[in-house]
Amino acid sequence: MSRFGSRTRVSTYISAWMPTGDETSNSVGGYFGGGYDGANVSGIDKITFSADTKSTLSATLTSALHFLTAMANSGTAGYFGGGYDGNSNFSHIDKITFPADTKSILSATLTSVRRFPVGMANSGVAGYFGGGWDSGNLSNIDKITFSADTKSILSATLTSARHGMGGMANSGTAGYFGGGYDGSILSAIEKITFSADTKSTLSATLTSARYYLAGMANSGTAGYFGGGELSAGYTSGIDKIIFSAETKHTLSATLSGARRMTAGMANSGTAGYFGGGDESGGGQLISGIDKITFSADTKSTLSATLTSARYGTAAMADSGVL
Repeated sequence: MSRFGSRTRVSTYISAWMPTGDETSNSVGGYFGGGYDGANVSGIDKITFSADTKSTLSATLTSALHFLTAMANSGTAGYFGGGYDGNSNFSHIDKITFPADTKSILSATLTSVRRFPVGMANSGVAGYFGGGWDSGNLSNIDKITFSADTKSILSATLTSARHGMGGMANSGTAGYFGGGYDGSILSAIEKITFSADTKSTLSATLTSARYYLAGMANSGTAGYFGGGELSAGYTSGIDKIIFSAETKHTLSATLSGARRMTAGMANSGTAGYFGGGDESGGGQLISGIDKITFSADTKSTLSATLTSARYGTAAMADSGVL
């Protein structure tokens, strides 16, 4: 039986497997952690999917950080990795164990300290953290094997060292890193095939080259890249990658405003969420959360909001398991 997993993802940015009705829901939901709201944030907000309500965990990140990323092993735990506190980059990985929402710190760390990495996951198997920026752009991809929470480094790397990508995954099959900045703004989408951890590049590209975008996925069906910074200004556009053919089309629905540094996560099979960000050319932080309902790819905005307006948060989701 295949598993459909979560993504993460800058993010994280993450899709997760959608329950089918005969399992325990465990108050499944999506999580937004860290960010910058005028100061670095350590808090973690949770959106409970059944009612799209927001609560704040008693557990917090080990450090108040922004420009971190996230991914999840749906039904088991989510992970927040990397980040920046305004002075230093970080390599540690915090783990949120579902459904108790308790926090621990992995002994495994990212290969190097970094901000602006991106995460995605093959739920039930392993999660991946790719790229980022330390003293320069990075191309390596770290893999966290969920069974033991151990870290290895893929022999495959990004085509070029870059930061500020979006990530999402078709769990059981492949993960995707889109856009980013390597000295130029990128539109390419790179694919990690999970069976062998090999890298290829899609013929489909983002509608426009962008970085500081977010990703999330309806695993088994399609992944979505939303928002980001262009060569001139920000975008509200959302691109959809249909997994069966790896083709791209652009939704008629858009984010509520043109924004960068938002975060994405998904209740796979039902809806995806983009939360927070920086809008209107900088300096206008967002607390709102947009919802894309997968059945029709329509956008609505939750009445629930993040605890504070922020950008540079990370998101991941628990959609439960059988």
